[in-house]
Amino acid sequence: MRLRKYHGLGNDFLVLVDRDGSVPAGAAMARALCERHRGVGADGLIRVTPGPDGPVMELYNADGSRAETSGNGLRCVARAAVDARLATGPEVTITTDAGPRRARIRPDGLVSVEMGTATVDGQHVDMGNPHRVELVEDLAAVTGPDRPDLNVEYVVAGPGTGQLSMRVFERGVGETQACGSGACAAAAVAHAKGLVGPTVTVNQPGGAVTVELGDPVVLTGPAVFVFEAEVPWP
Repeated sequence: MRLRKYHGLGNDFLVLVDRDGSVPAGAAMARALCERHRGVGADGLIRVTPGPDGPVMELYNADGSRAETSGNGLRCVARAAVDARLATGPEVTITTDAGPRRARIRPDGLVSVEMGTATVDGQHVDMGNPHRVELVEDLAAVTGPDRPDLNVEYVVAGPGTGQLSMRVFERGVGETQACGSGACAAAAVAHAKGLVGPTVTVNQPGGAVTVELGDPVVLTGPAVFVFEAEVPWP
């Protein structure tokens, strides 16, 4: 089985391009491959198959649980689909469990993704997947969430105008270097509270993304190829 590893700001994914649908993915495969000491190592496994409108994305967290969508994962899928010639680019429509998402590979190498509508209810945000945004005073003092069934973002304003800084604990993974949909959720909550305008730079341990709030929310950031590997399975 051939895998390609990509990352978006250190949020890394193993991408399985299954052209003929002959390699079904699942919880056991995701847990084995994503384990960082005895497997290949990643935050998630993404199976990509051809669809009528473009690539279809099937996403599993490192613990084997299924996820609806991922902002960093979508950017990686767009890049992987073009690399594997499942799409010609620069525009790629990706089918996810949360619905279709359009991505565009820009001339500067960054990838922009239409993330859908941000539905904000206080500190809770639906980005096609569930988030809780916690505004805090000190990111270094954060110890982690009490809700493992949610993606939880801890956020402070700054360091500059129109910027946020964030740490994120992802459902089924734990703390990660970055979360694309989480950055969108954080920007939406901060904007609702008047802390930022409609265009937000979200700084994370792995780097920064840009969020343009609207309907849809647009997320822009890198998607980087790491390596390709042949892995025996089962």
